[in-house]
Amino acid sequence: MSANIRPSGVFDTTYVQDMTINRTRFDLILSWGFLFVVLLIPLLTREGPFGVDIVPLGAVGTVERIAILMIAVQGLNLLVGYTGQVSLGQAAFMAVGAYSTTVLMRQGMTFWLALPIGALLTGLVGLIFGLPSLRVKGFYLAMATLAAQFIIPWLLRNPLAPLTNGSNPLPVPRTTIGEFVITGAAQYYTLILISLAAMIIARNIIRTRAGRAFVAIRDNDLAAELLGINVFAYKLRAFFVCAVFAGLAGGLLAFESRSVTPDQFDLQSSIELLAMLIIGGAGISQAPLLGVGFVLILREGAIPSLTPLLNDFLPRLLPFIDSVNISASLAPALFGITIILFLIIEPRGLAYRWEIFKISWKLRPFSY
Repeated sequence: MSANIRPSGVFDTTYVQDMTINRTRFDLILSWGFLFVVLLIPLLTREGPFGVDIVPLGAVGTVERIAILMIAVQGLNLLVGYTGQVSLGQAAFMAVGAYSTTVLMRQGMTFWLALPIGALLTGLVGLIFGLPSLRVKGFYLAMATLAAQFIIPWLLRNPLAPLTNGSNPLPVPRTTIGEFVITGAAQYYTLILISLAAMIIARNIIRTRAGRAFVAIRDNDLAAELLGINVFAYKLRAFFVCAVFAGLAGGLLAFESRSVTPDQFDLQSSIELLAMLIIGGAGISQAPLLGVGFVLILREGAIPSLTPLLNDFLPRLLPFIDSVNISASLAPALFGITIILFLIIEPRGLAYRWEIFKISWKLRPFSY
């Protein structure tokens, strides 16, 4: 939205300008400035080359997890936000990518080859669970995709146990470039660059013919079909792309955590991924970054900081409840209350509010 708001008399004169993602100098500076800050984070920790303690060491792990989950949520955004299809099995598709990448690496394949193959295998699995979209939609499609969340972990724990180690952790071989093992800052930059590439690919998919077909199906699938769009084919493409992004995120999660278990990809994880998209603002390209960042900073930063204070205060306020029960339920209760309040106050998501802010900035000082 804000990319189309420019001063009077400023217009595109070439097709290159018209196709540019960052349409104004302000957007360009903002994008590169944000990327520069992200790349600077590991250099400002006590383990960085300068030995300074400006950024907490835990922030590096948080940014890595944001980069990984952002890919999975971006795939979900293409399916839910742009195509209007519902999926409750994104974490299960991440499990397919994580285990496929890990098993291929344990068979001797390099990470750089196993990762895209694992993502493509996940896309094929996504096609299978996208088949019900031919006949059902809405709540019924959500129930159909929910089947993936139960079938895939069961397959990983039981029939595929000789390959996946069942319910036990499956170690991930170390990733190398030649004789150099990727760890620490090298791992951080690897995750950031792959995540950045995935976001650029997703942004450009939206601008293609397929992306316009996705939006048409979301807005009115009957009208899209009358216009000559093969609705079922494009729905399957959306499921395939969504699953590929999930598989890529799963492979990177295995790379980051050094081991995988089916418990990492449960139903709660799928619901959290969908919540991240809703908080970010479904149907807007910046939604995954803002939604994942908000949820992880809330869960790993704000809530742990508030928990000790509330553990001292709430038992005195609620003496009829066991203090042990209060401590155990405090973190999920705070998370749930925050999400509910957020959806009431800002139902269209953070990305929509960010677009409104940028438009207001460009239109200053005219309030109208």
